[in-house]
Amino acid sequence: MAKIKLEYIWLDGYEPTQNLRSKTKVEEHENFKGTLEELGNWSFDGSSTKQAEGGSSDCLLVPVAIYPDPTRINGYLVMSEVMYADGTPHPSNGRATIDDDNEDFWFGFEQEYFIMDTKTLLPLGFPVGGYPAPQGMYYCSVGGKNTHGRKLVEEHADLCIAAGINFEGINQEVACGQWEFQLFAKGAKKAGDEIWVARYLLDRLTEKYGYYIEYHPKPLGDTDWNGSGMHANFSNEVLRTCGDQATYERICEAFRPVTAEHIAVYGAYNDQRLTGKHETASIHDFSYGVSDRGCSIRIPLMTVQKGWKGWLEDRRPASNGDPYKIAARIIKTVKSAL
Repeated sequence: MAKIKLEYIWLDGYEPTQNLRSKTKVEEHENFKGTLEELGNWSFDGSSTKQAEGGSSDCLLVPVAIYPDPTRINGYLVMSEVMYADGTPHPSNGRATIDDDNEDFWFGFEQEYFIMDTKTLLPLGFPVGGYPAPQGMYYCSVGGKNTHGRKLVEEHADLCIAAGINFEGINQEVACGQWEFQLFAKGAKKAGDEIWVARYLLDRLTEKYGYYIEYHPKPLGDTDWNGSGMHANFSNEVLRTCGDQATYERICEAFRPVTAEHIAVYGAYNDQRLTGKHETASIHDFSYGVSDRGCSIRIPLMTVQKGWKGWLEDRRPASNGDPYKIAARIIKTVKSAL
């Protein structure tokens, strides 16, 4: 028998932006294989996470994905859904709203974020009381003058890969101290699971560096510094195989009348980022175009070159958005056009 450390991870009920919570259960197992079937449900005090009242505070944690924890001996990361005691989804449970049981939809999320110093409360590379050199030389940079935080970023990539997450890349972004990682998954629920577990690993990693991660879409306010997004690349069987420009345009047009519904779940304070500047479309407009990063939805050039077979990129989601809710809304809109 071995002692197995199971880190149950869930999303709390805070608004407008939910937070990750976790706690560890230690169980004895013989020949533990790391499968969902070997896990049981757990519970937590929902009155401490804005998910229940004190008089009836128990909420259920139902495991939905499990990954090896590369930082622990006999450890596993258990992504969980929050349910009421009767087994119905809690309102904070965005995963339960995803209509993709056959995993027809594929998602590639590009998660941008700022690495912040806990002492200065500023992005890495920012001097106290001033600003570093203007953006321009930070994007995909190399060298100590323009590149800040690489050690943490590289370690995070290694942890995600060791955990079995389908981690696809990293790069420093346009602003000083800003980075991005990319994930891809077949199935919207799996894509959301992996973003949340990757965020969890990143947040936990900052504890030993004296940093924290800022997911706010415009943490530097109304300045000439880029904000942070989480571009959502998506496809289904139709987009991957149709070979028809008219079909692509019909799907893009389906997003126009429900712009407000998408913005409502694309992350809080996104109006500060979607200004029409810094490679964004205005939050008040809807547009799409081939290879146009100033549009709401970009039709990748590669999709066109492959004969209109590929994917679309919604550039509006904010860095603090919930990938479950983003994917659920995109799927609903695409299905309405077919």
